[in-house]
Amino acid sequence: MRPQSLTPLFAHVTSLPGIGPRLGKLVEKLAGPLVVDLLWHLPFAVIDRRNAPKVSGARAGDVATLTVTVDEHLVPRGPRQPYRVWCSDETGRLCLTYFNGREDYLKTLLPVGETRVVSGKIEIYQGEVQMTHPDHAVPLEQRDSILRVEPVYGLTAGLTQRPVQKAMASAVDRAPDLTEWQDATYLAKQRWASWRQALAEAHAPADEADLSPMHPARARLAFDELLASQLAIALVRHHNRILAGHATEGDGRFRRAALSSLPFDLTASQKAAIEEIAADMGKPERMVRLLQGDVGSGKTLVALLAMLICVEAGAQAALMAPTELLARQHHATIAPLAAAAGVRLALLTGRDGQRQKKQTLQGLSDGSIQLVVGTHALVQEEVEFADLALAVVDEQHRFGVHQRMALSSKGHAVDLLVMTATPIPRTLMLAAYGDLDVSKLTEKPAGRQPIDTRTIPLERIGEVVQGIGRQIAAGARVYWVCPLIEESEEIDLANVEERFRLLGERFPGKVGLLHGRLKGAEREATMAAFADGRLSILVATTVIEVGVDVPAATVMVIEHAERFGLAQLHQLRGRVGRGSAKSTCLLLYAQPLGETAKARLAIMRETEDGFRIAEEDLRLRGAGEILGTRQSGLPDMRLADLSAHGELLQAARDDARLVIERDPDLQSERGKALRALLYLFRRDDAVRTLRAG
Repeated sequence: MRPQSLTPLFAHVTSLPGIGPRLGKLVEKLAGPLVVDLLWHLPFAVIDRRNAPKVSGARAGDVATLTVTVDEHLVPRGPRQPYRVWCSDETGRLCLTYFNGREDYLKTLLPVGETRVVSGKIEIYQGEVQMTHPDHAVPLEQRDSILRVEPVYGLTAGLTQRPVQKAMASAVDRAPDLTEWQDATYLAKQRWASWRQALAEAHAPADEADLSPMHPARARLAFDELLASQLAIALVRHHNRILAGHATEGDGRFRRAALSSLPFDLTASQKAAIEEIAADMGKPERMVRLLQGDVGSGKTLVALLAMLICVEAGAQAALMAPTELLARQHHATIAPLAAAAGVRLALLTGRDGQRQKKQTLQGLSDGSIQLVVGTHALVQEEVEFADLALAVVDEQHRFGVHQRMALSSKGHAVDLLVMTATPIPRTLMLAAYGDLDVSKLTEKPAGRQPIDTRTIPLERIGEVVQGIGRQIAAGARVYWVCPLIEESEEIDLANVEERFRLLGERFPGKVGLLHGRLKGAEREATMAAFADGRLSILVATTVIEVGVDVPAATVMVIEHAERFGLAQLHQLRGRVGRGSAKSTCLLLYAQPLGETAKARLAIMRETEDGFRIAEEDLRLRGAGEILGTRQSGLPDMRLADLSAHGELLQAARDDARLVIERDPDLQSERGKALRALLYLFRRDDAVRTLRAG
């Protein structure tokens, strides 16, 4: 059960003063539905209202707080004229200007003859001191409440600062004093205040320096969030580990048969990865391992060898890919090797005919089909395995957690191998997976050529098209990637269909079109025509980012490269350089380039190392954008900034590990405080794991 002390924070935002049903919807859109969500919405700027000159000393452009007497109201004759309120002090006159001002409201707010304290930005208009729509206008006795440094919060359309600031102050007041969950020694070393005090300080910055992610109050809150996240991951993993798994060991006969049919040797890192995976599968605990490898580093082969261990042990294995295109590619790669080993392999997608599907389901349930590759069709209820021992999930950030769980639940204590070609920086790895066991493929398979990467301004697109003409004449195949599918008035981007039309006119009968809105059959026909050389140019959106494998393709053109993330550019570039011929990647960009875009394109020219590219991407863009956090299964961080708080993340991970070693059920005094922390950051699933034992 959630601790009673947290109840006020889990009330709806409409329970805060000034937030009715209408504003409640907007606040929910901004920060979330609960009071606790609002607490994590920290200010991003400050306004200093302590500047309180006389009217004659007010300077244009300054924010000032003036004490004046209201002299007269000039009500506008027509709707286009502003409403003016003239005020003064002993040194001069001030005009308060309101557009669409309501007379009854303004006469109540600013009664003639009364003293009022007004605060806002000073303008000089036709020689007169003016303030348009003052931020504050209050009676003299409330002057001290304005003369302060005011926090500025990010807003959404329809919300203004005043109600958000008021609701926020009330939310902070509601925060209870909670038992300290931090390790006492670490807390003293960092010289951090208590959670409640840090929260109050973070919402009351005194100057710009207080907004820094390294400010003690913000760092403390970031560490709390990171600790909650790391502890949740550690608890779930500990729970999974103590669930009895079963040891899966093979005698190597199928692996030897598959490898002997290959025309090349495994790379050193492929051999190392297979050894690590085999060792994990041979243990009685469940394996949960991530196989990270750059585009074209040979992950599918490693996955197949792991799957063959299951077959050698008399069990089954399944590989799940996010798209049908990718599932078919994996199947095509694996099929000849499975045949060489004498192992029965099937493909299962949502588009299989009834007869074929029935045969596949029958073969999986009676065990005659030992290996299966498929899309999320594999997790449908009707799919049953005789004895599933290993689930391999490819490009796992494109699946929801429940889909991964659903595949694992098709057997008893199924080992899980997760593959990704998106190199994930170490910091993000820790944030998402804690200390998940990782195997990395660092070399490219033998015979792969380096890719010559160049950046070219879009104005020179004519030269690029000419160059492509020469390449095609020599038998080359070319990918041409555009960022959008159809005309969008706001962003006049090279659209795919228009580029397809223009290139089609230049090279009639040689150009194909590929995007996500095409029907599966059309996409496959286009891909097949490109793969076997009937088409020379494939104009595409980023659907070709993963899983398109045409070794004869040697040129990749990416239009508006400055609009893509580094990881995505790297993925796209990896579609060429897969054969033995020399390959080129042309990054076309629109001028002028911002500093970040320049830095990103420069990295692409300098290196093909996906891990270095990913680290740079994290540094340049921050964690949220790198993998598209919403879909990546990465925890959504509100207070921690992974590019600034890397060291805190490491400390949180170490602390979480220690807690699990000493107090895995969180029963000690500190353990109980940590339970409150998990609830506070909505990591209740981890608490449920504790309850489920």
